[in-house]
Amino acid sequence: MSDLVYEVETAKTSMEEIRPTLDTALHRLFPIGMLHLRWEGDVLHLSGSGAHGTIVLEQGRLKGQAHLGLPASMMRGLIEEKIGNAMREAAG
Repeated sequence: MSDLVYEVETAKTSMEEIRPTLDTALHRLFPIGMLHLRWEGDVLHLSGSGAHGTIVLEQGRLKGQAHLGLPASMMRGLIEEKIGNAMREAAG
């Protein structure tokens, strides 16, 4: 098991600006059913097979964190790459 933390600087000032691009990127990068997204206000909750995490906007940074259990921890590199790509795309 492992934890994943990812931060991306952004000039965007609200999740309202970021949300459409982030949603689109995550749906494109993860096959249907592999990742479940749920918005609670300005917090994006992510969950999948053995993983759960959040993405928030704080002080000019898009911050993602996740706890990876089995089997997600065995795919850490791939998950980190895809989440990072989606966050960088959304951050603009």
